[in-house]
Amino acid sequence: MNAHKNARMTPFGRALLVQRVRQERWRVAEAAKAAGISERTASKWLARFRDGGEAALHNKSSAPRRPAHRLAPERIAHIAALRQERLSGPAIARTVALPRSTVGAVLRRLGLNRLRRLEPRLPAVRYERERPGELIHIDTKKLGRIAGIGHRITGDRTGQSAKRGTGWEALHVAIDDASRLAYTEILPNEKKDSALAFLNRALAFFARHGVGVERVMTDNGAAYKSHVFQAALAERGIRHKRTKPYRPQTNGKAERFIQTSLREWIYGAAYASSAERSAAMKPWLTHYNTQRPHSALKHQPPWQRLNNLLGNDT
Repeated sequence: MNAHKNARMTPFGRALLVQRVRQERWRVAEAAKAAGISERTASKWLARFRDGGEAALHNKSSAPRRPAHRLAPERIAHIAALRQERLSGPAIARTVALPRSTVGAVLRRLGLNRLRRLEPRLPAVRYERERPGELIHIDTKKLGRIAGIGHRITGDRTGQSAKRGTGWEALHVAIDDASRLAYTEILPNEKKDSALAFLNRALAFFARHGVGVERVMTDNGAAYKSHVFQAALAERGIRHKRTKPYRPQTNGKAERFIQTSLREWIYGAAYASSAERSAAMKPWLTHYNTQRPHSALKHQPPWQRLNNLLGNDT
């Protein structure tokens, strides 16, 4: 129960009032004074207890028993049927000759206030590749350059507007689907030259750890659709898979890794400059790959999972 902050009585206090009067033989005036309420209020709760027992000591709903303007069930069903035809709220209101606010309230109550709720929710398709390198997820995240410790750490937005125009840089990530072994870089932008350079260094990183890349998954960004990026993959015999439009969860492992990076590294400490944040990347990434337990890997770090999959001694 959400009691008002200045409420004198709660169900517990009312039960205590009843106990003092009926069992401990307090006078009603004494019990009311001890509870900080009037004798009249105390008498009201005692009468309710006599009529309904302990259940009567709880608050009653303030909603009217018979709302004067409740819509008939058939009108509500009509509104729902029109919504299933994908009519907008205002269009339904005009059709049934009701205020838009009334139609909106009905749609919210029915859970149909968003058009996407008319379609059955697709079940999440979870997958995990068996071999390291069978699929590498690549993605980027825009990061604001740092010009002093920001409000995320200090909680103080004073002077934030003066720091605008500092510019952006881009976090590029690559993560192996099977082992979750990850590689990251912070580059000046998300353009094709940066994406291509990151791809080459990421493939070299995985090769050094015994991972031969077979497929790369990216979103539909211009850099990944560029001819130079496509040619670099084709030259190495790597198949390029792109996510479905408006379905970022297809590349969910990269998205999830980015969220972990934001929480534990990028916003995990107070950095005075972008260079200081970049310098903290390598130690954090090493910890992530070699020590940090991963819940999806039965609490193994990616490095241990990789060696288990490759049959190496750890």
